[in-house]
Amino acid sequence: MSVRTWIESWPAYRQLTTADRTGRGPAAKSAATARLTPRIATADQVVKSVCPYCAVGCGQNVYVSNDRVTQIEGDPDSPVSRGRLCPKGSASLQLTTGDARLHRVLYRSPGGTRWESLDLETAMDMIADRVIEARRQGWQWDVDGVRTRRTLGFASLGGATLDNEENYLIKKLFTALGAIQVENQARI
Repeated sequence: MSVRTWIESWPAYRQLTTADRTGRGPAAKSAATARLTPRIATADQVVKSVCPYCAVGCGQNVYVSNDRVTQIEGDPDSPVSRGRLCPKGSASLQLTTGDARLHRVLYRSPGGTRWESLDLETAMDMIADRVIEARRQGWQWDVDGVRTRRTLGFASLGGATLDNEENYLIKKLFTALGAIQVENQARI
């Protein structure tokens, strides 16, 4: 490589000798970055979504390739976030593709020290049995002469990865079951 070619490869030189005076365009691009393609270039479709982490509701563009989520970015068309995401929202791709995501039910018996895998049907039956038993043991028809028809035997604490519709349905379910302690940490 000649000295001239070497000097012309410097971003500062290109910035001073081209129309890119701010150094935010082609002047900043090296040969290595010129060969890169954006992760979104291979997407088959872009699906509009909402970040699931808090109650703000930042817009997201979810890039899908071969029915698999490949990238999630802020939606510039969103009036809420205008294309910006917080660190949690920026990392929401891990919800769908992260190595730490479990795809099976784990159960640790009361007093147990080890987790064991359960099939989903067994786990759902265990949950239903426990809800019925908690209602049976903790049901209150009235308190101090006031009709209550409620239970203090269980509660619900929802997570921020649930959207408004899911939280609405959970609230309706737990209210129908008689629970009065229904909360969601998304509003914190």
